[in-house]
Amino acid sequence: MAMASLSSASASLVRAPTQLPCFRLNHGKVQSLSRYSKTKSTHLSINSGVRMCSVSASDSPLSTSMYEVSKKVWIWTENSQVMTAAVERGWNTLLFSSVNQELASEWSTIAFIDPLFIREGEIFNNTGERVATVFQVSTPSDLKKLQPEAGHVGNVVIDLQDWQVIPAENIVAEFQGSQTTVFAISKSPVEAQLFLEALEHGLGGVVLKAENVKAVLDLKEYFDRRNEVHNRLHLTKATITRVHAVGMGDRVCVDLCSIMRPGEGLLVGSFARGLFLVHSECLESNYIASRPFRVNAGPVHAYVAIPGGKTSYLSELKTGKEVIVVDQTGKMRTAIVGRVKIETRPLILVEAKIDANDRTVYSILLQTAETVALVCPQEGNQMQKTSIPVTSLKAGDEVLVRLQGGARHTGIEIEEFIVEN
Repeated sequence: MAMASLSSASASLVRAPTQLPCFRLNHGKVQSLSRYSKTKSTHLSINSGVRMCSVSASDSPLSTSMYEVSKKVWIWTENSQVMTAAVERGWNTLLFSSVNQELASEWSTIAFIDPLFIREGEIFNNTGERVATVFQVSTPSDLKKLQPEAGHVGNVVIDLQDWQVIPAENIVAEFQGSQTTVFAISKSPVEAQLFLEALEHGLGGVVLKAENVKAVLDLKEYFDRRNEVHNRLHLTKATITRVHAVGMGDRVCVDLCSIMRPGEGLLVGSFARGLFLVHSECLESNYIASRPFRVNAGPVHAYVAIPGGKTSYLSELKTGKEVIVVDQTGKMRTAIVGRVKIETRPLILVEAKIDANDRTVYSILLQTAETVALVCPQEGNQMQKTSIPVTSLKAGDEVLVRLQGGARHTGIEIEEFIVEN
């Protein structure tokens, strides 16, 4: 297939080393591994995928790449725009059919790529060294043949012909603890996600077979969301300055598809500049059963933190959307919204400052109820208490707040002059 012309902007970005992520190629010695039959064996090299080097420059949710380092991505394409998008995002291991060696050579003059070639069910690198075996699974008997051999390392690429989820789960279970990296060929980012999350831990990598740039962008966005769980948000201790009943309003209960533990909740606030850590209803009470999936988060106008360093209005949340669950230490994870309930309830205004001389006031409105609470800061290594119910909250109490930029456009933080009261 002839290579489409690259725009000058894209070409310069791909060529310039200073604009690329830091790469490390991991080539190891060739070792033998069973080809998953009793009669034939092959040789695999250890982990010839590319890993991204990452250094956390800030506490931004997108400043780490730990998940991406542990999960490998190879791109299988004949489209130059897909290649460009992949390399710009740190994925420079590209697969080619054996008849496309010219295309691989041409692209190697444009971008820093690590070409691999598929030939007769095996994958070879540019020097002819075998680096992986392709194993087709179309029947249960094929799956049973797929067994790791103790003491060996290498790469195996699985081509699942029919089902995706169940075979992937079986493979994850079978290869747990082995040194073999198992990839699955994925025809879409959605398929890739299924493979990467099978039995929670997922396969070691995916081969994304794509001819459109959007597939690469969507997969990268997925990795960015997953990377957030490996980063800790910086939470600041704030002192309550005022607690005041304000009357009735429409408040939002957010019910998640995940169980929350003591100390966990959602980041919510009246202004994006400061989001309070609102505790879940996971704590036991004498008057009402524990609901560890729920956060009584505040009124419809309030901001709530969502993946990607963004915010959403509570009124915009709906079934299937993702939010960020955060604990006392700032450790965070994503969770899916299962249900949203909006009901009219009495509200209480809570205001806080970082210190007494601070002019900036951070505020949140919450339902006046004993089950609604704000998370307390830790005292050293000891947790004096997990949360304070808003009905017991008073001036001088300390709670946790996430400070960030106040200017937002469609939930995305922007640099802009803004005054909010």
